[in-house]
Amino acid sequence: MTPPVLKALTPLGWLAVGLAALAAAAVVLGGLGFRWDPLDLARRRADHAEQAAATATAEAAARSAEAAGQAGQVARLDAAVRSTVALERATARSIHIARIADDASLPLSLDRMDRLRAHDGELCRTSPGLVGCSAAPDTSGGGDAPL
Repeated sequence: MTPPVLKALTPLGWLAVGLAALAAAAVVLGGLGFRWDPLDLARRRADHAEQAAATATAEAAARSAEAAGQAGQVARLDAAVRSTVALERATARSIHIARIADDASLPLSLDRMDRLRAHDGELCRTSPGLVGCSAAPDTSGGGDAPL
């Protein structure tokens, strides 16, 4: 014998009971940690977040490399400017000494040759890459010693 309540339900009542049971099951299963995602939206969101994180990491690495390269370029430029200033000072001092020397109008004497060699040595110490310095590459091509 079926209870009179079940016989009294109309098709619309049975639909309401079914929906209530479905809602209760969803609440219970949701509380237990079950998730229903038929379009797989959670995975798509996770993939998008991972992609955004990878892009941000790559951009941060690029900015870091760019900053390091810029710092290196500034250091090289600063060294070149210091070298140029030192060469200009040494050359100006040598020109001044050569112009006021007693033997400036005479043929090249040993003292004057020693002054020129000292100046060349100072230039080579300041910039060892100059042609004619001992560290400079041989550009004569014929195997002759640089003058």
